[in-house]
Amino acid sequence: MLHLQGTNKQFIMTTFVIALCALVLGYLIYGSFVERVFGADPTRKTPCYTHQDGVDYIPMPTWKVYLIQFLNIAGTGPIFGAIMGILFGPAAYLWIVLGCIFGGAVHDYFSGMISIRKAGMSLPEIVGDELGGGVRQVMRAFSLVLMILVGTVFVTTPAGLLASMTPTWGFWGSATFWSVVIFIYYILATLLPIDALIGRIYPVFGGALLIMAVGVLYGLFTHDNWMPEITEAFTNHHPNANLPIFPMLFITIACGAVSGFHATQSPMMARCIKNEKLGRRVFYGAMITEGIVAMIWAAAAIKYAGGYGQLQALLNSEGNSNPALIVNFICNDWMGTVGAVLAILGVVAAPVTSGDTAFRCARLIASDFLKFRQDSLWRRLVISLPLFVIAAVLMNINFDILWRYFAWFNQTLSIFTFWTITVWLACHRKNFYITLFPGLFMTAVCTSYILVAPEGFSLPYFWSIAGGLVASVVLLVLFVRWYYNFKKELA
Repeated sequence: MLHLQGTNKQFIMTTFVIALCALVLGYLIYGSFVERVFGADPTRKTPCYTHQDGVDYIPMPTWKVYLIQFLNIAGTGPIFGAIMGILFGPAAYLWIVLGCIFGGAVHDYFSGMISIRKAGMSLPEIVGDELGGGVRQVMRAFSLVLMILVGTVFVTTPAGLLASMTPTWGFWGSATFWSVVIFIYYILATLLPIDALIGRIYPVFGGALLIMAVGVLYGLFTHDNWMPEITEAFTNHHPNANLPIFPMLFITIACGAVSGFHATQSPMMARCIKNEKLGRRVFYGAMITEGIVAMIWAAAAIKYAGGYGQLQALLNSEGNSNPALIVNFICNDWMGTVGAVLAILGVVAAPVTSGDTAFRCARLIASDFLKFRQDSLWRRLVISLPLFVIAAVLMNINFDILWRYFAWFNQTLSIFTFWTITVWLACHRKNFYITLFPGLFMTAVCTSYILVAPEGFSLPYFWSIAGGLVASVVLLVLFVRWYYNFKKELA
């Protein structure tokens, strides 16, 4: 065990170290098991060769595909979500580790690999193939809404941060100015071939995000302060007693554990990966990396603050809850000037690199739905412009409202993905339990949340939890009925 002596408390980092080791072992052991369940075939040609078009279907080096996938799914989620989630206590550690290994990484791997088997098909079309045309229509609308929400949210956050870091001369340097700059970048990233802009800058940003995480990890072992342990995991430590661990923690920490948004991103890299055997490294591995980043930031936030109440006070030190403040505090205090630069890259570049691929994914979803080829610039422009107009309108809505709905849409999308994968596995006579149980759990989480949350139905807690359990049971019964009939047809 690791011991360091604090001013008035001894801290033990056993839980944190074990959690990091568990994530690595999860990749090596459970990731290999998941790969065997899928049946990755190294001899099968992937879509980057069979559908190569020079725009979206392009063979790319594995290291670059991995870094793009990592940044696509990461954004500020594993940083901001983890900082907010640790307020609930060490239960956040459990959710990150178990959710990532058995939920999120499995979710991301299968969504990417099934897309490979279906010629790089986008998520709504995959869902429609497995769950039927009616669900396909719902997913098309649901995914498009989520992508636009992601893009809008990830214009607002980096624009505000850049405005606070730069001098303002009227319009120049303002949040509006930076929003315009980011929008221009988003348009270029959405329209240009994937290796023209995204493929060139993402490895740099991805490297910066990983270096920042390593620097913070070093700070965890060299700075003396208290840290929570697993023995406190089943107590809610959140300063706001009105926020129960279930379901609030599981919505607060999405990226780093389970995130439906990731399934919309995986098909983009499914169109660029050279071999099915590389799928575990790219899809499962990127999610495990994100889990490690989330663990580091959750631990760093609570250690830096020295307690749950202190962390809440730091978050609210400028009037509104702002995790970016914690990032800046930690990076500047623990890493100096270099840390400050990395903080800018991590807190600004990370959401930008999720926002651009969100719009790009929205373009692909819309083009798949409309059967509208994307081989020329004007065709991509026809699809993209309405998406940017809608996002510009949404930016006028209160950010807190946008974020809450984005969080729920995000996690609800994972339900569709888990059930789709479960049906696909069942149809191919493979072990479907590895996605059935996470799917049932997320069904209960998302249903309970929308029933109890102020932005939902504001029902009493008991009835919200009951509603979540009922929803899971109903879907389980429907699945068992379908599976029974499916087996009868095969007999």
